[in-house]
Order: sequence, then C-alpha cells, then structure tokens
Amino acid sequence: MTSTVQAEAPVVGYSVRLRRFGRHYLEMVAAMIIGMVVLGMLESVAFDALGWSGLLDRTDVDSLVMATNMTVAMASWMRFRGHAGGPIVEMAAAMYLPFVVLLVPMWLGAISEDTLLIAGHVLMLPAMAATMLRRREEYTHTHHGHH
Repeated sequence: MTSTVQAEAPVVGYSVRLRRFGRHYLEMVAAMIIGMVVLGMLESVAFDALGWSGLLDRTDVDSLVMATNMTVAMASWMRFRGHAGGPIVEMAAAMYLPFVVLLVPMWLGAISEDTLLIAGHVLMLPAMAATMLRRREEYTHTHHGHH
C-alpha cells in the first residue's frame, strides 16, 4: 500500500484564525462604511448633475444605490487583499440579499421604508458573516497578493 505524503502548512492556532477572520470582517465593514459615505457623496453629485436626484427620494431605489456604494468599496478592498472573483461575488450577493428580500414586504405595505433601510443594513452583517463562514479558509489566512 502506497501513501503519498504532502507537505502540510504549519498549523495555525484557533485564536490566530479567529483574529484573522474578525479582522477581515471589520476591514470589509470599514470599506462598506467608506463606500457609503464617499461614493454616496459622489453619487449625489452625479445624480444632481444628471437631473436624477428625485430617484433617490424612492426608498427602494435609494436602498439599492446605497448597497451598490457599499458593495463597490467592499469588493475593491477584497480584490486589493487578493481575493478571487468567486468570493467577491458571493459577498456582494450577501450584501444585496437583505434589501432585495425586504423590498417585497415594503412594496406590499407590510413594513415601512425605515424598516427596510434599518433591517437591510442590520441583516447585511450576519449575511456577510455567514458567507465568510462558508469559506472559512478564505478569511482566516493571510493574503499576500495585492492586485
């Protein structure tokens, strides 16, 4: 019976992996906040210049534009940190999903516009964490390649 021996990476302790996971999470949240603020200002100027500012008066449109601002910044940060396209797309989906799911009850009058905005942002956080847990190794190792 033949066995192949593979070189194993050094075992990294649970607390180190947990810190890396937490740092990754906080970095993405920070990138999202920066995107919401900075891209939000740029989007406001652009929408005003194009005569589209009235669109942002609609909570459904505003929530998706805000999610886009956060996602662009977060995806850019993930790419810079060396993540591949698949995990970035998954994380982007996790960020939009709460808003998309909550749009229907808002349109039906079952929840308020404020509830959509607050719950969408709050639910985004566990959705991101769940996406990260799905690919634990992706978020617990050090990324060396910055693109």
